[in-house]
Amino acid sequence: MLGGGGAGQVSASRRSTRGAGSGGGGRGKPRRAATPAKPTKLTKLTKPAKPAKAAVAKGGSAGTHTRGRPSPTTRKAGAARVEGPRRRAERGLGGEQVEGRQAVRELLIAGRRRVREVLVASDADDIGPLQDIVELASSEGVPVREVTRRRLAAEARTEAPQGVIARAAPLVDVDLDELVVPRAGRSPFLLAVDGVTDPGNLGALLRSAECAGVTGVVLPRHRTVHVTPMVTKAAAGAVEHLPMALVGGLPTAILRLRELGVWVLGLDAAGDRSLFDLPIGDEPVCLVLGSEGAGLSRLVRQRCDLVVSIPLLGNLASLNVAAAGALACYEVARRRLASA
Repeated sequence: MLGGGGAGQVSASRRSTRGAGSGGGGRGKPRRAATPAKPTKLTKLTKPAKPAKAAVAKGGSAGTHTRGRPSPTTRKAGAARVEGPRRRAERGLGGEQVEGRQAVRELLIAGRRRVREVLVASDADDIGPLQDIVELASSEGVPVREVTRRRLAAEARTEAPQGVIARAAPLVDVDLDELVVPRAGRSPFLLAVDGVTDPGNLGALLRSAECAGVTGVVLPRHRTVHVTPMVTKAAAGAVEHLPMALVGGLPTAILRLRELGVWVLGLDAAGDRSLFDLPIGDEPVCLVLGSEGAGLSRLVRQRCDLVVSIPLLGNLASLNVAAAGALACYEVARRRLASA
């Protein structure tokens, strides 16, 4: 209703302007002389056109106020509807907003991607650690903007950004085959995640994996959380050092890894063997972790070479996926070190 009314007013205004210009009376001339001042106002104030855009989107019929040609506003609204789903489909790993002192510090040190700016709370209680980040950003030529704690909290997407937020280029995923290439004389040690949707768990898991010597991570494009601000904060900079591959389906990716000579090891509560009885050494290996509730999906479990479990000696029935993943990563690392 609002959109249609707005269009009618525009048309009426245009008709009145044409009528004033074509009339022969003395009253039409003052109106025609006053029209040169209007374009100056419209060119300066382009933002007031936005409410009209919102009205067009709600009314849906404002495109009929010009004959035969859609208005620029209507064309923009149509383009947004067409390009929106495509933009969502093309989303990759993420990681554009990094929060937390350790995460931002590792972002600047790693230098793998461009950092657009760093926001620092000028009235933070503990300014000492933040000063180190400011000096590091300045040495790298990264703009630093001081804001109040209240402003920083409004920009943050985690509960405790620790007085600093960085905005950077998104993380770039790599091809799955690239993860299998040995680096620095080490055989591949990969981590694949099946259905982990909690960002805190994924971040903690990535942090433990990087410390245990994992050389690459495999993430499904769907049904798994990607690198959100919460993940970057919980990972404490691990995302800057771990190459990651996005795959359409984890079962297909596991088959490809096996074709490339990677031994695929699943971790599940219903595993066939204990984690501490692994028959592995220094060969290429991929550790697959499932979600906390359902564990490994049926097809992923079937595609693994071996599924193992962690012995539980207490009363509780399961471990947090981040804790279980850390334990499994270090058990694989221990055996790799022993064989080396």
